[in-house]
Amino acid sequence: MQGLHAYHDSVQLRFREPFGALPTGGSLTLRLFLWGRGADRARVTLRAWSGRERFYEGVSRREYGTRIEEFTLTAPDAPCVVWYNFRVEAEGRLFYVGAADPLLRSGGSVMTEDMPRDFRVTVYDAAFFAPEGFPGRIAYQIFPDRFRRGEHPGLEGALAHHARFGRRVTVKEWGEEVDYLPRDGERYYSPQDFYLGNFQGMIDGIPHLKSLGVGVVYLNPIFDSACNHRYNISDYMSVDPLLGSEEDFVRMAEAFHENDIKLILDGVFSHTGDDSIYFDRLGHYGGGAYSSPGSPYREWFDFDPRYRHGYRCWWDFETLPEVEELTPSYMEFVGNVLQKWIRLGADGWRLDVADELPDEFIKYLRQKLKAIRPDAILIGEVWEDAVTKRDGFGRRREYANGRELDGVMDYPFRDAAVDFLLGRGDSSALKAALLSQLEGYPKGFMRSQLGLLGSHDTERILSVLEGCPVKDALPREKQALWQPTADGARLGRLRLKLASALQFAMPFMPCVFYGDEAGLRGLADPFCRRPYPWGNEDEELLAHYRALAGIRSGNAVFKEGLTAFAAPHPDVIALARTGEGEALLLVNRSGEEIAVTLRPSDFAGELPPRLFGHYRVGASVLCASGAMTLTLPPESFLFAIREISADRIR
Repeated sequence: MQGLHAYHDSVQLRFREPFGALPTGGSLTLRLFLWGRGADRARVTLRAWSGRERFYEGVSRREYGTRIEEFTLTAPDAPCVVWYNFRVEAEGRLFYVGAADPLLRSGGSVMTEDMPRDFRVTVYDAAFFAPEGFPGRIAYQIFPDRFRRGEHPGLEGALAHHARFGRRVTVKEWGEEVDYLPRDGERYYSPQDFYLGNFQGMIDGIPHLKSLGVGVVYLNPIFDSACNHRYNISDYMSVDPLLGSEEDFVRMAEAFHENDIKLILDGVFSHTGDDSIYFDRLGHYGGGAYSSPGSPYREWFDFDPRYRHGYRCWWDFETLPEVEELTPSYMEFVGNVLQKWIRLGADGWRLDVADELPDEFIKYLRQKLKAIRPDAILIGEVWEDAVTKRDGFGRRREYANGRELDGVMDYPFRDAAVDFLLGRGDSSALKAALLSQLEGYPKGFMRSQLGLLGSHDTERILSVLEGCPVKDALPREKQALWQPTADGARLGRLRLKLASALQFAMPFMPCVFYGDEAGLRGLADPFCRRPYPWGNEDEELLAHYRALAGIRSGNAVFKEGLTAFAAPHPDVIALARTGEGEALLLVNRSGEEIAVTLRPSDFAGELPPRLFGHYRVGASVLCASGAMTLTLPPESFLFAIREISADRIR
């Protein structure tokens, strides 16, 4: 209607309070601002995931000519997602106020006569708490075979162990290229080239980890397997002897703990290896499910002639037979796996392909893990939004309900940051994506995420930012030879500095994939899994990562502070952390110098910055009184950190 306007913004405290996800039974206040020609009636519509609608009347008040309808609501007693929009009646016509963003369902609103897109509120179990020892730390992901080779007195026996099972282990020199084509006599590429990184190498690498401020190490699988990635596990109760012995694992865990580094292991529980104690398709063990109908493991697997290989496989790979996770004997077995390795020194688990595990199974794992050790962490491999992710039947997954995972691997952050830096979206799009996640995840869940720019399943972040082709766009022969242009290489390094600065300022645990800090390049698997370039690191990038670690570790606000975002220019994103002190990060992706002025009202999120006091900006000090003007050089980032002493003086 001409002259009538209504507005709501889910990420601004004056419209929705408190910010973000809500515990069960918690109180929520929503405000709708109306101005112009008067509305006869305004209501808020709430809809649970089931689709049932409930209507609530508001309480009206006026401020400076603006009518404000305020709705105070109580969250349900069970975890869920609640969707809401507003209905405004004026002169016999019905108008809706809903989310302007069609995908994120977050941020500002639109007013329409058509059914709108709803805003969302995550309601999580009030009993949920994230393990206190993890949030705020810097994490580092290690692909065990490729990080560092240390002394290994038992190597001959380890090689003999694999030879005994007919595995054609190829030992590589450290700087040699990875295998990526089938070997003679083989039809498919087989990842059985090993660089012999091991537990002792990880111990030897601790000084490097400490120089990066690392407080958490996440290891890809370490268990006995036929391949270098070890996702086709042969024995969950034994380490791969190429890595060392069980005693070596304990030594490594103890060395990490002595250096205040926590250890997360990779749990691969959706499938086993075909060459395993449990399945034994190749007949190496005896008593496996494949050949023995009376095997105690038979009920773990789904045998049926309608499957191409006679049994259900993970993504149809015959070497990866899928398990029936809810089989009681399998659940009990996995509980024993968790228990053994936690007691030997692990501090938590990352669940491989968590989106392919039943919710009931993940709940069981959480209960079992927390009973063994309440402060252990459970991270899930989830590539999408962990709140709205659905299964193949349209049911919402319950990862973030407070009864399953403590956090996930934050691929959405990676996607949003890359899109911004490659010019596929502006700072407003990046701000909206980051706010949607901050708004949708419980606070402890958000802070327990592994915030990554790359992993063993993605192209190397440096290559991505240099403009490499998307995954699998080239055959492996061409991927192996791909190199950036001179300008692409220059821009890639600059963009990586910007991306990592944003990563280290975020409220999650920034997680560095081994070698990213050293300038490793590579396209899709296996090229993203090249060995760490000891002695050939990009020293400038390495110094940059160490400086970021120093900034994060040296300012408590980055570990514990609240978060807000602003987009003062299409090419500039601003992030603020407030708490003990105050800090801002600004990133300019453009090739031009840009001056921006920031005010508290420009920010949305948990709490906007005050922008008042003395701020360290590089070697200089800036005095701000409710606003801050900064000039950013081309393709640069800038930290402005309020001095604590100035706070105390006031």
